[in-house]
Amino acid sequence: MTLKGKTAVITGSNSGIGLGVAEELAKAGADVVLNSYTDSDEDRALAERISTDHGVRCRYIAADMADPDQCRGLIEQAGPVDILVNNAGIQHVAPVDEFPREKWDAIIAIMLSSAFHTTAAVLPGMRARGWGRIVNIASAHGLTASPYKSAYVAAKHGLVGLTKTVALETAEEPITVNAVCPGYVLTPLVEKQIPATMEKYGMDREQVIREVMLARQPSKQFATVDQIGGTAVFLCSAAADQITGTTISVDGGWTAL
Repeated sequence: MTLKGKTAVITGSNSGIGLGVAEELAKAGADVVLNSYTDSDEDRALAERISTDHGVRCRYIAADMADPDQCRGLIEQAGPVDILVNNAGIQHVAPVDEFPREKWDAIIAIMLSSAFHTTAAVLPGMRARGWGRIVNIASAHGLTASPYKSAYVAAKHGLVGLTKTVALETAEEPITVNAVCPGYVLTPLVEKQIPATMEKYGMDREQVIREVMLARQPSKQFATVDQIGGTAVFLCSAAADQITGTTISVDGGWTAL
């Protein structure tokens, strides 16, 4: 399939899942807007590299997804947007009664409120052009829970709820809204956690992956950023025209338990 002529904005896309989604959309022919708050030379070089590799237009636009005005400004700066992928996220782990107030506020802002603001900003243009795809990168934790991740779980559950609501509001239009729910994905951030986890538990790499990190993932294999990106591309295809308001789990069987 081709997404040539379409423009996609992916929030939080200078690494990890967001970058993987951007790469796959670019491979499918979409022009891409990368985003992060860092605004570095490396960010702009990444956009140039994707443009060269895939023969599409790739731009980098800095915007802090914790700031509602910058969320909406990202869509405005991007111009006509056909595909919106809400991916930006952070994490903090602590018991509820010890969870720092500022961490709760930041996680909810970046992972839930930002999706509300970008979606609200992008819908009028999608309606005017008669086509749109919104893909929210939720999580297995949007469908289930784990202890000590109250803000993350609340934000991801909220993102699934937002997905369903906007899908119902656009159900009679050629706009679809869906959530992808990954389990553990082997991103650079996760890769960096492996040595410290090995030391903490006195395990080798394979033991840490199978018995600690993937304890709840029945396949005992990480999902890859390419697989998440490929799922997003599918949701933007004609084959997915009647898929809206749902979640697609890419979690190795986690939510089947």
